[in-house]
Amino acid sequence: MTSTRQFHMNDLFRFNNVNLDVLTETYNMPFYLQYMSKWPELFTVAEAPDNSIMGYMLGKSEGSDTLWHGHVSAVTVAPLYRRLGLAKTLMEDLENTSSNVYNAFFVDLFVRASNTLAIHMYEKFGYVKYRRVLGYYSGDDPEDAWDMRKALARDEKKQSVIPMDRPVLPQELEW
Repeated sequence: MTSTRQFHMNDLFRFNNVNLDVLTETYNMPFYLQYMSKWPELFTVAEAPDNSIMGYMLGKSEGSDTLWHGHVSAVTVAPLYRRLGLAKTLMEDLENTSSNVYNAFFVDLFVRASNTLAIHMYEKFGYVKYRRVLGYYSGDDPEDAWDMRKALARDEKKQSVIPMDRPVLPQELEW
């Protein structure tokens, strides 16, 4: 049976089976440590009965006023455990914490515009394409991103997910 729990420091030495995958964005050690210290309740893992890490969610809270929201920095599942509903479980955990602990208006995430599998998965989870961010991903494979959002209970009129009518540049992002 799969269990979820907060990410522990020692997990940084145990999650290569998840991170060493072409579909997973990886970060440097200080990045993970910052999330672990600032938003521990939004940094969770799915663990198999043999204690191996099946996937993880890396999130935070940010913004102000009606832009106060939960943000998905990474959600990833090891190839061996995909298509079991783990990403949905991890996303729902972040959404519930963003709503019930942080009283956020919405949850957002950025996804490569070419990653149609992920985009369709997020749409099935209730996320909408809010705006296209031109040149968001830089480096060897520069690419646009979709800023996708899902309204939470605090946003009763769903104002946070009304799609923008034009693309934006990274420097126009609020956070």
